[in-house]
Amino acid sequence: MISIQIDEKEIKKLCKERVEEFLKEGDFEFVYWDSKELRKRTCLAWSTIQDHFFYDPRFPKYKIGNKWYFPAKKTREFLETWLTEQPTQ
Repeated sequence: MISIQIDEKEIKKLCKERVEEFLKEGDFEFVYWDSKELRKRTCLAWSTIQDHFFYDPRFPKYKIGNKWYFPAKKTREFLETWLTEQPTQ
């Protein structure tokens, strides 16, 4: 007879790590975002985006015709950096 012992804590840890990897991959599913997706991802209104970081020279953006596009991965990296630079109250 074969007996198998499973460490539940280790299994939970491995599952959690795999889910986190999966979620990170999902964030970069899009190659670029448009302004609607940027508003959705940041939970900010367009006017707030423009007031706070749109004109920051580090913010990656491209205007094609009348529409703005934002490279998803670079934009997310910028937003994470930008957020840490904001004063806390």
